[in-house]
Amino acid sequence: MFNTLEKDYALVISQNLIWGDMDAYQHINNTVYFRYFEDTRMAYFEKIGVNAHMVQHNQAPILARTECDFRSPLIYPDQIYIATKCQLLSEKKFNMDYVIVSKAQNRLVAEGSGLGVYYDFNTHKSCKVPERIALAMQS
Repeated sequence: MFNTLEKDYALVISQNLIWGDMDAYQHINNTVYFRYFEDTRMAYFEKIGVNAHMVQHNQAPILARTECDFRSPLIYPDQIYIATKCQLLSEKKFNMDYVIVSKAQNRLVAEGSGLGVYYDFNTHKSCKVPERIALAMQS
């Protein structure tokens, strides 16, 4: 399962679960899954130049919507693999798909998506995805 992630997704990261993220029901709290999505989203943005573009032009994506389908609870200790891929939807919007795979369970434990809108922090309005970033999202 882990080998196919790198083939099917643009970026895969791994991390160990943190005991303090467990809740009173003895599993990783559902809100933490959105942090996992954020971790891989930010690593992907770094990879394709989004963060460098933000520093130079004060333009970057903002998260307009996100969702998660929980398949199996995560329990400490475990190592997870978080994968993402991106699809350009229009000149201003893109969708990111995410999956989380548990090493201990050897299975998919969650999948989700997020809608991103490119935003100009100078004008406080949406803007076009920069061409080189749009090309990177499509490859």
